[in-house]
Amino acid sequence: MAHPSQLGFQDAASPVMEELLHFHDHALMIVFLISTLVLYIMVAMVSTKLTNSYILDSQEIEVIWTILPAVILILIALPSLRILYLMDEINDPHLTVKAVGHQWYWSYEYTDYQQLGFDSYMVPTQDLTPGQFRLLETDHRMVVPCETPVRVLVTAEDVLHSWAVPALGVKMDAVPGRLNQTAFIASRPGVFYGQCSEICGANHSFMPITVEAVPLQHFESWSSFMLQDA
Repeated sequence: MAHPSQLGFQDAASPVMEELLHFHDHALMIVFLISTLVLYIMVAMVSTKLTNSYILDSQEIEVIWTILPAVILILIALPSLRILYLMDEINDPHLTVKAVGHQWYWSYEYTDYQQLGFDSYMVPTQDLTPGQFRLLETDHRMVVPCETPVRVLVTAEDVLHSWAVPALGVKMDAVPGRLNQTAFIASRPGVFYGQCSEICGANHSFMPITVEAVPLQHFESWSSFMLQDA
């Protein structure tokens, strides 16, 4: 969960998000080194009165400042492509959940079960209990087992939406008439919040996403209770 004045990302709750955090730190360090070098050169050129004709016209320097940026781009592109392919990998999911975006709420269908589905609406501010988060809490959470591959099929009924949970490293557009898919593994139990990340109308800010990861035996108990209640 993010907190006020936070500078970095939320704590990772999935292996993919951990990889994204490592890549962010890797790219940020390269940007920091480049910025430091450029700042040093600018200060040196402004402050010194000495000139060197060899530096002003040098084939070696031109070769270096042509090859070095290419090497830096490769050092950024290779891990980026690796993570991109990891995010698209969906290997033998143990659970499939269909998330349907509406104006302005989400519907969830557990396709591995018969008649297990529900609508998820935002809890109004006046109905919040102590400890719940405004604009993030829902009346029905999407419950999944932790340490289990989960596939999410994302679509929309009316306009464009986007199903996004930052802590899990998941963001997928919900397009009417199109079925997109993504996957994640919740590495620890907890409640993870997200919001619709595609402007979808007047109440775009009021259709949050709440994913609760629980141990497998708790998920089985919850699914049995929901099936009996249905």
